[in-house]
Amino acid sequence: MPSLVLENGAVLTQSLAIIEYLDETRPSPPLLPKSALDRARVRALAQAIALDIHPVSNLRVLAYLRSAFGAGEEAISVWFKHWVAETFGPLEVMLAADARTGRFCHGDTPGLADLCIYAQVLNNGRFGVEMSSYPTLSRIFEACAMLPAFVAAAPDDQPDVE
Repeated sequence: MPSLVLENGAVLTQSLAIIEYLDETRPSPPLLPKSALDRARVRALAQAIALDIHPVSNLRVLAYLRSAFGAGEEAISVWFKHWVAETFGPLEVMLAADARTGRFCHGDTPGLADLCIYAQVLNNGRFGVEMSSYPTLSRIFEACAMLPAFVAAAPDDQPDVE
C-alpha cells in the first residue's frame, strides 16, 4: 500500500489521498483546477482509474487469482485487459469529446488525472495492453512521459518496488 510518512510522524495512505494532501499543502503547481465543476471532472477521470481499474487489477488481486483459483498467466492477462478496456473505452470517449481536454486531461498543464493515467498506462505495459484504441489516452501518456518529474516518479524506478 502506498504510504507517505510526514515529518511529524503521521502516516498517510492511499494514492489519491496522498496526492490531494500534497496538492493542498504544496499548491504550486496545482493538481486540480480552480472551478468546482472542473475539479469534479478531473476527480472523476482520476477515480475511473483508481476506483474502477486498480482495485481489480493490482498485483495483490492478481496474486490471489493465481493462488486461490489457479489462474495462469494467460488468464491473468485476459482479466487485466478486460478491466482496462471496461474503463479506458469510456474514458477515451470522455476525453476526446470534451473541449477542456488539452495536451493533458484538463488543459495544457498536468494534474491529478494525468498522474493516474500515466501510472496505469505504465502498468498496462506489463500485460501488453494494446493502446491503439485509445489515441487520446496514448497522447496524454506521451505528453506526461516527456516531463522529467513523471519519469523520475515512475513506479518501477522507486526504491521500494517489488
